[in-house]
Amino acid sequence: MTWQAEIDELHLRADMARQMGGPESVAFHKGRGKLTVRERLDILADPGTFAETGVLAGKATYEGRELEALTPANSVTGVVKIDGRKVIVHGGDFTIRGGSADGSVADKSGWAVKQAYSLKLPFIRLLDATGGSVRTFESMGRTYLPANDRVLDTELLQMVPCVSAVMGSVAGLPAVQAAMCHFNVMVKGTSQLFVAGPPVVKAGLGIEISKEDLGNEDIQVRTSGVVANLAVDEADALAQVRRFLSYLPSSVWDMPPRVEPDDDPERRDEGLLSVVPQNRQRVYDPRKILEMVLDRHSFFEIQPEFARSRITGLARVDGYPVGVMINNPRFLGGSMDKAAGEKAARLLQLCDTFHLPLVYFCDEPGFMVGLEEEKKGIVRAGARIVSLLSLSKTPYLCFLIRQAYGVAGGLHYRGGTAMYRRFAWPSGHWGSMHIEGGVTAAYRREIDSAPDPEAKRLEIEARLNTLQSPFRTAHAFAVEDIIDPRETRPLMVDFVRDAQRVLPDLLGQTSRIAYLP
Repeated sequence: MTWQAEIDELHLRADMARQMGGPESVAFHKGRGKLTVRERLDILADPGTFAETGVLAGKATYEGRELEALTPANSVTGVVKIDGRKVIVHGGDFTIRGGSADGSVADKSGWAVKQAYSLKLPFIRLLDATGGSVRTFESMGRTYLPANDRVLDTELLQMVPCVSAVMGSVAGLPAVQAAMCHFNVMVKGTSQLFVAGPPVVKAGLGIEISKEDLGNEDIQVRTSGVVANLAVDEADALAQVRRFLSYLPSSVWDMPPRVEPDDDPERRDEGLLSVVPQNRQRVYDPRKILEMVLDRHSFFEIQPEFARSRITGLARVDGYPVGVMINNPRFLGGSMDKAAGEKAARLLQLCDTFHLPLVYFCDEPGFMVGLEEEKKGIVRAGARIVSLLSLSKTPYLCFLIRQAYGVAGGLHYRGGTAMYRRFAWPSGHWGSMHIEGGVTAAYRREIDSAPDPEAKRLEIEARLNTLQSPFRTAHAFAVEDIIDPRETRPLMVDFVRDAQRVLPDLLGQTSRIAYLP
C-alpha cells in the first residue's frame, strides 16, 4: 500500500486552485488588459523559482466525501528568487471576488509578513484588491470593529526592503498597504488607488466621479506623490520592482550588494568643465551631470514625475549602490518646496535604513518662498528634513556645483562624527541668503535715504558680489576643497570605497530614523 492516491488527489486539488476564478472570470480580467496574479509571478521571479505556500487554501464543497468544487483563496503567496536572492511575495487575485476581504481564507497576507519578518527577507506585495466588503457582514451574521494590527508591517519597514506594485483598482486596506513600503509603482491606464471608490464617494459626498479621476496616475504619481513610479505596462512595473531591489541588501543586517563594474573609476568627462553655464541666469540639464559621473546606465530614478525641482534615485559608483540626489534648476529654479523636501527626506530615510552612502549634487537656491508654500507648511517640512539629516549616520558626500543658500542650502552639510565629505566646483556660490534680495532688507535705511535709491542698491549689490568668490571661502577653510569638476567621479569612487570600511559597523537596526510611510 502506498499513498499514491492521496498524492494524486493533492495534485488534482492544486490544479483546481490554479484555475483561479475560473475560465470566464480569468477571460474577463485579461480582456481588460491585465495579467493574472500567477502570470505576474512568472514575470517577477527568476525562471522556475516560485515556491507557493497555501495553494490548497480555499472554500471546498463536498458531496458526501467527494470534492465537488474548490474556490481558492483570492491571493497567492510564497517565495521567489530575484537575481538569485530569496524574496517573500503576496499577490491579490482579482478574478476571485475582486480580491475583496470576503474572498479571503484565513490570513495569507499576514503569514507572508511573518515569514519576511522571521527570515529577514525582502517583501513584495502585488496589489489588485478592493479591500473590505459589506458582504462580509452577511456571511458573519454581524458587523465587526475594524482593528489595525499592523505592528509587524511597520517593524518590517525597519528591517527589510518592502515593495508594493499597484496592479489594478486598489482601495481600503490594500491602498494603505500600497504606501507601507520603500518603493511602489502603478501601471498607466489600468491602475487606480484610493481610500474608497466612487460609490463610497457618492454616498458620502454626493459627488459623481470615475475611478480614473479619483485615483489614476495623474492623482497618485504626479500630484500626491503617494506612488513613486509609473510603468507603461505590467511587465515594466515588475521590471522596476526587480531593479529597485537590486540596489538594496536583503536586510539591514547585510551589506548592500556590489556588482562587478564595467566603467572606469578614473573616468574624467570633459563635459563637466562646461555643463554649468557661467551665466547664472542660464539653466542646465542635471541628468547630464549624473550620466557623466555615475557608473554608466546605473541610475534608477525614483519619483521622476513628482516634486520635479529635486531629482532622486539609486545608482552605482564603482559597482557599489548609492543614493543620489541633485537639484533641478529647470523646475522652480531647483528650490525646495514642500513636495521636494518630502521627496529628499524619503531618500535620506531609505539610505540611512539600508546603509547606502548618499551623494548630493547641490545647486540649492533655498526653500521655495511665497504664500502658497507657507499654506502647505514649508517651515515644518524644512524643520523635518533638517532633523532627519542631523539624525542620519550613513556616509554622506556632497558636491557643491552651483548654489547653496539659506537653511535649505545648509542641508549640503552634516555635522557630528558620521562619515561626511564635501567638495566645491569653481561655479559655486553661497550664503545665508541671496544678495539681490538680502540687500533690500539689510540696507533698507541706507537705500531709502540715498538721493537715488536704485543706484545705491545696485552699488551695494556690486560691492557684496565681489565677496562671492568660492576661493575666498576656501582661503578661510570654510569649504575644504575646490576641485576641477572633471575630478568628481574619481573623488566619488574614493569616498564610496572608504565607506565600505565604515558600513559594517552600521549593519543592523542602527538607524535613528524610523522609516515611516
